[in-house]
Amino acid sequence: MTSLVEQSKKLCAYKAVDVDLDPSKHRVIGIGSGSTIVYVAERVGQLANKSELVCIPTGFQSKELILKNGLTLGSLEEHPEIDIAFDGADEIDSELNCIKGGGACLLQEKLVGDCAKKYVIVADERKNTGVLGRHWRQGVPIEVIPSSYTKILLQLEKLGGKPTVRPGAPAKAGPCITDNGNFIIDCDFGEIPAAKVKELNDKLVSMVGVVETGLFVKMAQKAYIGNNDGSVTALAAKE
Repeated sequence: MTSLVEQSKKLCAYKAVDVDLDPSKHRVIGIGSGSTIVYVAERVGQLANKSELVCIPTGFQSKELILKNGLTLGSLEEHPEIDIAFDGADEIDSELNCIKGGGACLLQEKLVGDCAKKYVIVADERKNTGVLGRHWRQGVPIEVIPSSYTKILLQLEKLGGKPTVRPGAPAKAGPCITDNGNFIIDCDFGEIPAAKVKELNDKLVSMVGVVETGLFVKMAQKAYIGNNDGSVTALAAKE
């Protein structure tokens, strides 16, 4: 099973780069995080003109992948307009809304996605469930300012969620700390119908102390799903 999953990740990542990245036009590339993005960076690193490209990371893992594959590392401060960005997802629904942030990089991932003219998701078939919260039961990741976490926990409970502060254990005692010095609250809302995702996200971001959420609402234009049978399913966002 593991080898099939890895194969499906590689297939969809390679397909996404081969189809959607135009090396003659796309010079600033966003590189996301997650296990599937390993193969995106690998494929971009195989391009003949890779020395002409600048890659923008979404976190420490992304930086390592960019450097490992001999690509040029850039920043959002230098390149606020990104031609195309590739990223993974923890779960994808029928409208290409995503839950992201299992790796605690949601803020930088959303920044890169927002700066990208084209945003492409790559994932294996386990992530393509049709409804957010169906299989990803760890909850929606929410990055919060540390001093606000108890207030936010109460607000999330009143909203009907089941929130927990993400622990840093076993590597670290206490909460998980993001690259931005904040806490992550994972809040289980059960299944979230596609028509309700934006409404929920709006409620979350309106809470004072919330920095960003792991709900990526109508950001992706395309998604490539790697299937265990060796095929790749390409999905396009609805107009």
